[in-house]
Amino acid sequence: MQDAGAIRLIREKYLALPGMDERQRRRWAGAEARAYGWGGVTAVAAATGLARNTVAGGLHELDAAYDPGGPVRWPGGGRPPCTEADPGLLPALEALVDPATRGDPESPLRWTCKSTRKLAAELTRQGHPVSDRTVARLLREAGYSLQANRKTREGSSHPDRDAQFGFINDRVVGFRRRGQPVVSVDTKKKELVGDFKNAGREWRPAGQPEAVRVHDFIDPTLGKAIPYGVYDVARNQGWVSVGTDHDTARFAVAAIGRWWGRMGAAGFPSAREVLITADGGGSNGPRNRLWKVALQDWADETGLRVSVCHLPPGTSKWNKVEHRLFCHITGNWRGRPLVSHDAIVGLIASTTTAAGLVVRAELDTGRYPTGVKVTDEELAAVRLTPAGFHGEWNYTISPRKRTCSK
Repeated sequence: MQDAGAIRLIREKYLALPGMDERQRRRWAGAEARAYGWGGVTAVAAATGLARNTVAGGLHELDAAYDPGGPVRWPGGGRPPCTEADPGLLPALEALVDPATRGDPESPLRWTCKSTRKLAAELTRQGHPVSDRTVARLLREAGYSLQANRKTREGSSHPDRDAQFGFINDRVVGFRRRGQPVVSVDTKKKELVGDFKNAGREWRPAGQPEAVRVHDFIDPTLGKAIPYGVYDVARNQGWVSVGTDHDTARFAVAAIGRWWGRMGAAGFPSAREVLITADGGGSNGPRNRLWKVALQDWADETGLRVSVCHLPPGTSKWNKVEHRLFCHITGNWRGRPLVSHDAIVGLIASTTTAAGLVVRAELDTGRYPTGVKVTDEELAAVRLTPAGFHGEWNYTISPRKRTCSK
């Protein structure tokens, strides 16, 4: 007959050692069974709830030349992988994750968010009982990961797209060889000014996120910010005019003029011409009449010959100002509410990179009304010379007078 007191003592010792792994538990149980004597395997199993095979295995390990650095679990021990016990589990999971190619289009998850919880529930409904944690592990092992959308589809491509890029490249190389400035220009995304949420995260004391407004309704007092960027390709320098009114062609050319007055003229003291690469739409688009009239006024003021090359339709992301200037500005102010125009200017101007990017910024409080009509006579007065290749995209505007003000 088993000794109840001894069994109670074994149970108390077992409960006092909760941190043992499988190997330590087996060997401890074997040692206790040996110390108990005859019937020890049964007594230890009754006291601890361990299987008799586990206690006997511990005795065997004590008797054998056992390597303590070996595997914790016996070879073949433990529960078999769920994919072995249920061979149809993984195919069923993959069919749910990608129903358009391998699954049933009538699947209830076809048009829903595929969270691991919903996937586990649907697999269980189909006869494959599994937990959401197991689903997550199986997906990782199968090469899946959580991913966001990526903007890669550009839509229809113009037949002369590659040829236009080649033309722009030749023009850029020619201007740089002659020591003449080349700039890439565009308007960055308009930003609401105020204590609004800004994408991204920044380091703050734990549990103390910066409070911002729940709804992104424009503050009529603070308004919005319109950053227009000018990126100097040769010198890796950027200028940003932060407008407060409207993104018009006059505003765009005013920003280019500010760059020339604050940075460009000093960097290119012998410049007689400038090349501008721009998108195919917006305030600096090739169909914008006011853009060409404003450039003519700037050419007259500076005495510079202004050459313009527009990127082909649907390729705005290849504009250098986007990935040489704007992306670094966005990274610099990530997670920080743009509480005022001064804060925006300061954050832009403090943007730097390991490659030595220098950025200057200035607030432009000028008024730039929309809906300005350019007459045929005003457009005809522009000294515009179209290039032989796609003259609507590539052209040069020459000054009507030379009052160079550098």
